[in-house]
Amino acid sequence: MELFRALGLSESTLAALAKKGFVTPSPIQERTIPTLLNTDKDVVGQAQTGTGKTAAFGLPLIERIDENEKTVQAIVLCPTRELAVQVCEEIMSFRGGKKINVLPIYGGQSYEIQIRGLKKGVHIVVGTPGRVRDHINKGILRLGDVKFMVLDEADEMLNMGFEEEVKEILKEIPKERRMLLFSATMPPNILKLVKTYIKPNYELVEVQKQQVTTDTVDQIHYEVYDNDRFEAMCRIIDTNPDFYGIVFCKTKIETDQLASRLNDRGYEAEGIHGDVTQSQRELILRSFKAKKLRILVATDVAARGIDVNDLTHVVNYRLPQDPEAYVHRIGRTGRAGKKGIALTLVSPGDKRDFIYIQRVAKTTIRREVLPTVEDVVQVKKNAFKKKIQILLDLGATDEYSELANELLGESTTHEELVAALLKYAVRDELSQDNYAEVADIMSKGGTTNRGNNGGGNFGSNVVRLFVAKGKDDRFNKGDILDFLEKEGGINGNSISEIRIFDKFTFINIEPNEAETLLAIFSKTKGNGKPLVTRAKDRDASGGGRSGGGGSYGGGGRREYNSDAAPRTNSGNRGGFEQGERSRKPYGDNNDKPSYGGGRDRDRDSSNTGSFTPKKRERKPISNSSSAPSDVSKAIKDFESYIPSKNKKSNTKFEANFSDDLSW
Repeated sequence: MELFRALGLSESTLAALAKKGFVTPSPIQERTIPTLLNTDKDVVGQAQTGTGKTAAFGLPLIERIDENEKTVQAIVLCPTRELAVQVCEEIMSFRGGKKINVLPIYGGQSYEIQIRGLKKGVHIVVGTPGRVRDHINKGILRLGDVKFMVLDEADEMLNMGFEEEVKEILKEIPKERRMLLFSATMPPNILKLVKTYIKPNYELVEVQKQQVTTDTVDQIHYEVYDNDRFEAMCRIIDTNPDFYGIVFCKTKIETDQLASRLNDRGYEAEGIHGDVTQSQRELILRSFKAKKLRILVATDVAARGIDVNDLTHVVNYRLPQDPEAYVHRIGRTGRAGKKGIALTLVSPGDKRDFIYIQRVAKTTIRREVLPTVEDVVQVKKNAFKKKIQILLDLGATDEYSELANELLGESTTHEELVAALLKYAVRDELSQDNYAEVADIMSKGGTTNRGNNGGGNFGSNVVRLFVAKGKDDRFNKGDILDFLEKEGGINGNSISEIRIFDKFTFINIEPNEAETLLAIFSKTKGNGKPLVTRAKDRDASGGGRSGGGGSYGGGGRREYNSDAAPRTNSGNRGGFEQGERSRKPYGDNNDKPSYGGGRDRDRDSSNTGSFTPKKRERKPISNSSSAPSDVSKAIKDFESYIPSKNKKSNTKFEANFSDDLSW
């Protein structure tokens, strides 16, 4: 405790810290506590959750509060109810022998309870902006004697829409007060708040972000389809018998649905979000901390303030909104020197956001194969055998000995009897047929119960993609490879062939990595089109086009139907030799019938809304052998015959290929 003593803390406070198990101060505590105790400066601290900032401002408050004055001398604003309760409990634990009253004020709790607490006399109020403002407006909470104002997690407070409430509260406190602002980030609205309400000579305390490392948190991701998320979640729980963790969802509805489905499967789970009443929330959290619940399903906001040190797992059922939220999530496991596991479920559509999170968080989340049904059954068998062995070791079977002898006496073998008892006890739990199949995106081809999965190309060994970058962009094959590895986050070894042209490039790539690129570049536009798309069938067929360096379309990888002869120049099946095939330019349509069976249209200049069909020279549109007798019928026939307006080329760049004969 000598390091804490050197910061200027009293013996009473040091005793409280020793009781809580504090040994050495964190970096933010080392810098903040002396500033608040020995100077009159305001403090702006940039630090993330889990750095010990509650003690950084809580300990000085305990030291500077006058316990003999029964007025509110410090107010702490927090963004969520959970965080307010947690901060309040933490400050109360620092009091030692001092008689300092700390009261949490937040929405969801009865006004009467809070009013009674305020009337008894409170030294420190910890609350959410909305409820604190309500008590101020009612004339119940008076801030005329406030000496310290603390904004905890200020960025979250403003992000949640509490900016007006915060400003109104700041107007109510005396100008001669100490301001303490703590925020994980410093966006413009926070900087503006600092400039407006904090003294210019404030002390800036910046704490280096603690990079998440695999030393304490093992980060893993599984690639699954969206409709397989729940089954994947169940497999994760089933293969981790000691699972005790938080599962993060994006929405309140999904939180409720997932918690309900997990309960239906027999798991001990509850969900919390912003619509859960405070009394119910507190009951759920007490059960979870007491390990009566194994699984807590939560949204990011609702999970704020949940402080449990021995979580085994954190599961990102859905990706968070930003990398900062990801760090907040997984930082809830692997605490206090214990190992933790952070698991993330990633669908093909999540790839772009997933790669962005890894880049900004400067971490690598390794990919693993989801546990199989066989793995689940084996884990359950082992767990069941372990439980039986424990009962045998304890000798807790005497009361059933008589019944066992009766069953054995009925000409039943030991093996048959044990098998029957197991069947009765576990029912279908050890039967593989009782578990739903989950498609394996990782496996090459990914054909597990999915086929092509709606154009996913998971049924073939290679996928051809169109890349809207070429020689005109000063790209060569190496540049294309580097570009796709860097921007798409793929393994370059998965690309088997690169064919680069003036304005575009074709690549052959493994199916799972193809899905990654398509997901990543679906939002990356080039002249209004995605930079990477699936090659058209006629361009991605893998064979037929030749010239110069030989055929393009698969690098010899494409397998042709041996029973089908190659196409001739006219498009019919027939023999041809390599390099002898020729085509007319796509733009040469002199002998090609136009849409509508070769009909030309002469519009009447006086009436642009109608036209007169010319004499038909080809097969009539209608079943009748003669031309339609009236114009309206002709219009109807014509409109039914012309191609759909929605039928467009995939990209502008592929259209250019039609006119490019460089191949």
